[in-house]
Amino acid sequence: MVNEGEMAPDFEALDTGLKGRKLSDYKGNVTVLAFFPGAFTSVCTKEMCTFRDSMANFNKLNAKVVGISVDSPFSLKEFATKNNLQFDLLSDGNREISQKYGVLYQNFLNLNKLTASKRSVFVLDKTGKVVYRWVSEDAGKEPDYKKIEEVVSKYN
Repeated sequence: MVNEGEMAPDFEALDTGLKGRKLSDYKGNVTVLAFFPGAFTSVCTKEMCTFRDSMANFNKLNAKVVGISVDSPFSLKEFATKNNLQFDLLSDGNREISQKYGVLYQNFLNLNKLTASKRSVFVLDKTGKVVYRWVSEDAGKEPDYKKIEEVVSKYN
């Protein structure tokens, strides 16, 4: 479990272009890590599209938004294309990132062995320290987008 005040653990994952991305690639920017259970589901689509619609504000603040799910990079590429998502989506196909951050459902939707990332948001300052953490046990609950923007603006 990663808590506020701790340094976010580095990771490496494939993006939608099959390029390896590390958390350290985003250092120097305030970064929003938005974990979501699954591409093409209604709440996840709404969440990622809300981040998309807020990108002008994040760009003004030189902040990066990174979506992370256990979906394959191929699914995430189609999800990004279909929803015009212009920020990085990373595939946590091996579930290591979700485990490191303490946001992995072991039995998602009470289905034995179906794993997914819990809907959660971590805001990191420019050094990679967690300055905001929100984790929901309810996959249908969206984060407080206004609060996320407030935190991002405070650390930029």
